[in-house]
Amino acid sequence: MTSAQAATPENATTDNATDNATWTIAEVAEEFGVTHRAVRHYEDLGLLSPERRGTQRVFHPRDRIRLALILRGRRIGFPLEEIRTIINMYDEQPGEAGQLRYLLAQIDDRRADLESRRRDIEQSLAELDTLERRCHEDLAQFS
Repeated sequence: MTSAQAATPENATTDNATDNATWTIAEVAEEFGVTHRAVRHYEDLGLLSPERRGTQRVFHPRDRIRLALILRGRRIGFPLEEIRTIINMYDEQPGEAGQLRYLLAQIDDRRADLESRRRDIEQSLAELDTLERRCHEDLAQFS
């Protein structure tokens, strides 16, 4: 989640040709498969800061990159506050290197949490298998 090239999905890359491009909320929402409400929510939280022209929101490449990062973070289970911290670290101290170290720590924490959940799910499935087998055996006694 650091630079535009490394952190942006193929459909949200930027280069010199698109640096001056802008998009409406409808275009951004459609491109990323989110609702206008979700985009406005991310703006309300300070995760996005589109330019305002009257009542119209004008999104620049930086906003698209940030939205891509927000959605990526959400897919892997980071809370919005954590996503904000990670994204904002790129522009502030300790900068990109600090951001990467912090992100690696967060990835380790998230991975550990998911592994724990996987073990819990596997245990629950095994218990369901056992219970199902017993139910079938008990039901067979009535036949």
